[in-house]
Amino acid sequence: MTFLSDPISSIGNWLENFLIGLGLAPNFSALIVTAIGAFVLAAFGLMIVLLLIWFERKAVARMQDRLGPNRIGPYGIFQSVADTLKLLTKEYITPAGADKVVYNLAPLFAVMAVLGIWAVIPFAATVYGSDINVGALYIVAVGAIGVLAIIMAGWSSNNKYALLGAFRVVSQLLCYEVPLVITLLIPVMLAGSMGMNAIVMAQDTWFIFLAPLGFLIFLIASIAEVGRAPFDLLEADSEIVAGFNIEYSGMKFGMFFVAEFLHAFTIGAVVATLFLGGWRGPGAETYPILGTIYFFIKAFIVYFIVVWARGTFPRIRIDQMLNFSWKFLTPLALVLLIVMAVQLKLVEGSPTWVYVTSSFAVNVLIAFGTIHLLRSFARRERKRVSEERPLATAPESDFQQI
Repeated sequence: MTFLSDPISSIGNWLENFLIGLGLAPNFSALIVTAIGAFVLAAFGLMIVLLLIWFERKAVARMQDRLGPNRIGPYGIFQSVADTLKLLTKEYITPAGADKVVYNLAPLFAVMAVLGIWAVIPFAATVYGSDINVGALYIVAVGAIGVLAIIMAGWSSNNKYALLGAFRVVSQLLCYEVPLVITLLIPVMLAGSMGMNAIVMAQDTWFIFLAPLGFLIFLIASIAEVGRAPFDLLEADSEIVAGFNIEYSGMKFGMFFVAEFLHAFTIGAVVATLFLGGWRGPGAETYPILGTIYFFIKAFIVYFIVVWARGTFPRIRIDQMLNFSWKFLTPLALVLLIVMAVQLKLVEGSPTWVYVTSSFAVNVLIAFGTIHLLRSFARRERKRVSEERPLATAPESDFQQI
């Protein structure tokens, strides 16, 4: 591999050989290079947030016929830098009665949970943090730390509104984790492995074509897991005054902000890896730098869909949101998983076109069946409501007065 085709691996190999040349043991040199790589990855994740915040504010502004940031720098591109400086200079206030240890750990856990996911995401054939064979399970486990961070923030703040926001975490994020994990099993089942790089390598045909319905459920559940609109009931300022982070100020609040925006882009990275072929593309295996470019293009497209949903859909009620998960997404995900498992077993050993066509057809049939059931239910519900609440008619005396 030349430097131009794979600069990241080339730099890592050169640095490791340089440390060995200084007299360090090979294992110790590899450990140092790994630590430097982890630091660079974390720094990249934290720095890209500045660009993501600017992009999201501009994109949502255009969707809503506004201008967005346009004062600081060209097109307002340095607005995020100004906001960061403002947060860094703000006073840190700890509420009376707060559990200080838990209160101060919560923002760190929120950021750590998101950055931890990036450790197993393959950016290219040779560029990844760690290629563990349970990468998909690791993502679910590390993502749960973010839920813990919000619960810690709400409970330790000694504020009833913050505690209410934390309670909503238990009801919302955990209930949407059920369809999320169920649909996560679909790419695992298709690839025959839980390793993220193995899942990418198995996608000679992108899994979105084999399981489009699974992709849609996973994306919706992921957006709900982040707590973004229309699922932002954790911090519904019109109901609970900003929710779990109301008692945080300065950069402690900013860390929750960073975690939310970075997690939104992380959704794009995870979905691109599981359903869109990850880094795979023309020439990606020969030139890993191309694979990195393909990966970020795919991740950004999914991220734009997440931003689009936030700027388009209104917030829904908490009962509607929970019903949507328990009564619709979870049963649908279970049916899809079971039917696809049976279908894949039946076509085992068949030509690729049979394998792909049958998988796609199963998803389409389940989708049409679901739409038919929803239409039938809606028809019955409208009939029931019309019978229980007949159209009120004005009394005769009113007509006479008119």
